[in-house]
Amino acid sequence: MNAPESPKSFERDTSEFPNPVPRPKDELEKLKRPWVPPKGLSFITAVNNTYVGMWYVGTALLFFVLAGILALIMRTQLASPESDLVGHDLYNQLFTMHGTVMMFLFAVPAVEAASVYLLPNMQAARDLPFPRLSAYAFWAYFVGGLVFFSTIFFGLAPKSGWFMYPPLSSLKYSPEDNADWWLLGIGFIEISAIAGAIEIIVGVMKTRAIGMSLDKMPIYSWAMIVFAAMIIVGFPAIILGTLLLEMERAFDWPFFIAERGGDPLLWQHLFWFFGHPEVYIIFIPATGMVSMIVPALAQTPLVGYRLIVLALIATGFLSFGLWVHHMFATGLPKMSLSFFSAASTAVAVPSGIQVFAWIATIAAGRMKLNTPSLFIIGFLFIFVLGGLTGVMVAMVPFDWQAHDTYFVVAHLHYVLIGGMVFPLFAALYFWIPAASKRPLSERLGRWVFGLMFLGVNVTFFPMHITGLIGMPRRVYTYPVGMEWHELNLISTVGAFMIAAGVALFIYDMLRNFRPVQDQNAGNVWNAGTLEWLPNGNYGVRSIPVITSREPLWDQANLAKDVEAGRYYLPGTVTGGRETIVTSPFDARPQYILQIPGPGWQPLLAAVFTAGFFLLLTVKLVFPSIVCGVLAVGCVIWWLWETDPGPVRPPADIGGGFTVPVYVTGPMNHSWWGMISLLVVCGMIFTCLVFSYLFLWLVNPGAWPPEGVVVPHFLYGAVVGALYLASAALIVWASRNLRGEDRRRPASVPILIAIALLLFVAGSAMDLWSHWQTGLSPKEHAYGAAVYGIVSFQVLFVGVTLIMGLYTIARWLAGKLDSVRRTTFDNTMLFWYYTTAQGLGGAAVVYGFPKLVGGY
Repeated sequence: MNAPESPKSFERDTSEFPNPVPRPKDELEKLKRPWVPPKGLSFITAVNNTYVGMWYVGTALLFFVLAGILALIMRTQLASPESDLVGHDLYNQLFTMHGTVMMFLFAVPAVEAASVYLLPNMQAARDLPFPRLSAYAFWAYFVGGLVFFSTIFFGLAPKSGWFMYPPLSSLKYSPEDNADWWLLGIGFIEISAIAGAIEIIVGVMKTRAIGMSLDKMPIYSWAMIVFAAMIIVGFPAIILGTLLLEMERAFDWPFFIAERGGDPLLWQHLFWFFGHPEVYIIFIPATGMVSMIVPALAQTPLVGYRLIVLALIATGFLSFGLWVHHMFATGLPKMSLSFFSAASTAVAVPSGIQVFAWIATIAAGRMKLNTPSLFIIGFLFIFVLGGLTGVMVAMVPFDWQAHDTYFVVAHLHYVLIGGMVFPLFAALYFWIPAASKRPLSERLGRWVFGLMFLGVNVTFFPMHITGLIGMPRRVYTYPVGMEWHELNLISTVGAFMIAAGVALFIYDMLRNFRPVQDQNAGNVWNAGTLEWLPNGNYGVRSIPVITSREPLWDQANLAKDVEAGRYYLPGTVTGGRETIVTSPFDARPQYILQIPGPGWQPLLAAVFTAGFFLLLTVKLVFPSIVCGVLAVGCVIWWLWETDPGPVRPPADIGGGFTVPVYVTGPMNHSWWGMISLLVVCGMIFTCLVFSYLFLWLVNPGAWPPEGVVVPHFLYGAVVGALYLASAALIVWASRNLRGEDRRRPASVPILIAIALLLFVAGSAMDLWSHWQTGLSPKEHAYGAAVYGIVSFQVLFVGVTLIMGLYTIARWLAGKLDSVRRTTFDNTMLFWYYTTAQGLGGAAVVYGFPKLVGGY
């Protein structure tokens, strides 16, 4: 079912808003009722973006504090030479955990958490399109993160650095479980980040206020869509890297062991393809916050809106050409070094565009020196200094001199603290009045800023000098007489100044933060964007039509009219939670999205998912498998229960607009979610093929090694034929399921079942064809790479099997027909992708050795 576009009708009807028709007396009460959160212990099952967003931000700040405490211990150790406060083993754990927690458990989750809270309000949506997915992502992060951090108290924390370079992190040099905690724990937490990114992509593209076309979107929405796109492109590399290294440690598959055909540099390529873009992944949302705060405080529209949008997109694109920036000292060809050095310099251009746009906006308006503006100014100062040193280390000769010294530590912290922490604190002081009955203290806020600003410069500026005079990073002590003592002591004093500022901020939060729903401090800054509209658990009272980027400034009485219910969807059509799904480009209403409410399923699924990974870490295989099965069961329960119910007739949402309550195909929000997920899957597979080809490059005369028999290409042809036949049956089933008369042809489940058998047969033959040649994944990296590709396909066939059986179950339960076919469509998309992946994998493992070696 598709909603009519009717652009002329849209223009006519929206021009008549707000309509003067009086609202029914019980309309608001009916709207509020389904949004009431659960009582008692069940409150933790709430999925409203306001609750989940606050929990998310609070947890991220908790990890910020915990990582800061680890930093204080390290700085105290380094304050004087030959200190024995902590030994080298504990220091390595502290150093690894500090970097890991800051990057994986604070930086990315903090900006993702802020978007969970802010995006629906900025776009006047009732909630994000997959609120249970947001809840799952939070609980997975919360449980997994706390268990991971607790390893520091038991001597089980990883100690190979937050970058986990092999061979140091390989089993030979790290035989304990410490490295496994990092590999499985962080890999699992990244899944949570990807779930949040998919939520953000669909939320930004499909749930905006009516009329909020792309050129009227808040800059923050643009920043978050770039952020989320970077996550689904960049994070798969680290997920694959952690998977390969864990397979090496657990099963002795030598991906990174040089004497058996592997290469430790493969890890660096995978890690930094994620690791350097991650700096911009956390910087881009922060710049989006700054671009929202500066116009509000300056009381003038943002200068250079379109240029800033282009700068955000350019930053995201260029950041993926910088990963070798961290590998200049590894002996790469000079041509490669020149390319990546140029790219590392070029990325400064879009950042500079944004900085000049903010300065121009401040100059065009009248910005008062309040706490948010002080943090913005501090951000500009510290980040620009970090950017200048970034251009320095982008120069290959200088990088060779400064590599692995404290100069790099100083540069990294200037960029990350200036580029993310200061904007985040500005955002907290700026937006807390929208969430709290009382704003934070202006007087205490100035002290917080002063202590943090001075502390950052006192801590990290001397490190530039410390590095230039030769102090290496990652050392737990140093001898007397190296002329590093005074500078290290100054840095330690600065670290405690930062800690004092953070402690004062926490005191201010405890004293003033009072999140009372329907009672907030209000629009204390006279900002012009939609997050300052009156709202409750249900979001805005009615979803408005907007005509500019600052609607509260440009549309008189907008807040009053929204609160009076004079715009779209002022009540509830289905009696449950709802919002309007809009077209991705011009934000025309398309259909009513029925939003699932609270439930234990996301929480339990997250806990059991965490249990699967964490129990696997300590080699409790059977309990881990049980948790994995329970996690899958909870997800199936969650999906089954969130079915929107019977297809309802189209509903009037106001303004003469009648839209469907259920649609399928590319208009459906879940279709967008599945496409985003498949991009993640495609990137993991692409990185896996890259790993295969990289290992071939470092073994040009032994790919495959002498004596290894490559299966005949006919095996690959048969495997491909089985996959294609399976996909053809799904095409047939899809055609049989078409129509507008609620048809339920009996052939559909039969075709799906036969297609599943063909899919499993193709996967089994793929695996057997290599096994029967005697190929072992342990003897050489070639075997590990081949079995890596084949095993990855087996995993996807297994997931397709579960999805296919679930689809058949829904058909048998009467919940799938020619109109109500979203489950089938999502399964079909995943099926097509898995088929394409299987064909690509077969081409690589059967065809490539013959192409390059004549086998």
